[in-house]
Amino acid sequence: MLNGDKTDRRILTYHQNCDPGLEYREMMDTKRAIGKLDGRQCYHIVQSFKPGEVSPELALEIAKEFAAEYLPDYEVVIGTHVDKKHIHSHLIFNSVNAQTGKKYHISTQEYYRQIRAISERLCREHGLSVVMEGQPSQTVSYIGWLRQSKGQPTFRSMLEADLRTAIEDANDLGHFFMLVEHMGWEISHGNRLGFRLRGQERFMYPGRKNPLFTEDGIRAAIAGNLEEIEAGRRPEVIHRPYYQPYKEHPKYSGFMALYVHYLYVLGKVEKRQYPPRMTPQLRKEVMRFERYREQFSFLRENNIVSQEDMTAFQSSAEDELANFMKQRTILNVRKKKRKGLYDALADVAALEQAKALYEEGLSGMEAEFSRYMEAEAVLERSGVPREQLTAEKAAIYEQLAQVNADIRTARKKLALCKEIQNRLPQMEQTIRNIESRETEIHEKHRGR
Repeated sequence: MLNGDKTDRRILTYHQNCDPGLEYREMMDTKRAIGKLDGRQCYHIVQSFKPGEVSPELALEIAKEFAAEYLPDYEVVIGTHVDKKHIHSHLIFNSVNAQTGKKYHISTQEYYRQIRAISERLCREHGLSVVMEGQPSQTVSYIGWLRQSKGQPTFRSMLEADLRTAIEDANDLGHFFMLVEHMGWEISHGNRLGFRLRGQERFMYPGRKNPLFTEDGIRAAIAGNLEEIEAGRRPEVIHRPYYQPYKEHPKYSGFMALYVHYLYVLGKVEKRQYPPRMTPQLRKEVMRFERYREQFSFLRENNIVSQEDMTAFQSSAEDELANFMKQRTILNVRKKKRKGLYDALADVAALEQAKALYEEGLSGMEAEFSRYMEAEAVLERSGVPREQLTAEKAAIYEQLAQVNADIRTARKKLALCKEIQNRLPQMEQTIRNIESRETEIHEKHRGR
């Protein structure tokens, strides 16, 4: 359950009321102390999610919330698996309650009333799919369920409509962010773009379900390709390889030579030329073939041959990352200094229609009208022309988006360096084992 290949090197694991590596011993100690070593030793719960709907981190967080609520006094081990198309979490917990000493029991009725009810409520709170009652094979998002049951728009449907409008009207990514803010949405700039209405507690991440609403998808759509993207005639992002003139095949050395040899060996194994039987470990290595090819391309592109080259590259990447982080801090400070004006600019744009309705005599618009007038007053007192303020805000947002992308790229480079260095000794040992086995096979054939 805690297999590193399934849990992203055990990053996607969690222990409640027990320590990593000692979970089995501590669960048995609990049973011995209470004198309940017979019968079922533990229980297993699996939480599965619709493919492409949830991130591994969110799946783990939901499992942790479930354990804290439903199993607060039990020793629980959680592993979120990402080796299948559908992300799923396994929860293994002791059959004995560490506080009360009682053994865990559950009936079918309690399952639907407790476990399933809590799990589905947590999914709804995070805007994820749930299994509709009486239709165990049909899943529908909570938002879709609301739309079906009440026949009214939802926050997510309104968000997607506003995002499409902003994409059609925007000139570039910074302008898009400004338009979205002026529609009344707050934006979270991170690994994923998040949006929420002012006053909402949680951000929504529409890019999880629709690549159009990722940063790359928005950039491509703004370039004038929205209709083709939505019709499926064009991918969200087109990666075109750079033209490279023909070059004679190089002779590699150092790290790159090891990778070339390793890829060659794995290629032969995959074609079942040798050895006749693969060990489980070797099978896993063959399955990682594409990942190793990606690592080799990284080494070649950056001309990393030796450990000295790797150390120098890492040092440069760390300096680059620190510089990007510094740039982001400076931009965030500039943004924070102007936050009052930027918020006022967004309020004026978002509440303009509410102001018009109030002036027409519609009741219930008093609070919105008051906020609109306060925002107008803030902008008037600043003395900064609105065109200048609008352009400045769009520029800062565009720069923040770019520097966040640069930070993610730099972090990926450092992670790849670390992964390569961890793999090198294992690759050398695997090559020795395979070649030793091949020699044995040749010797046997020769002896016949």
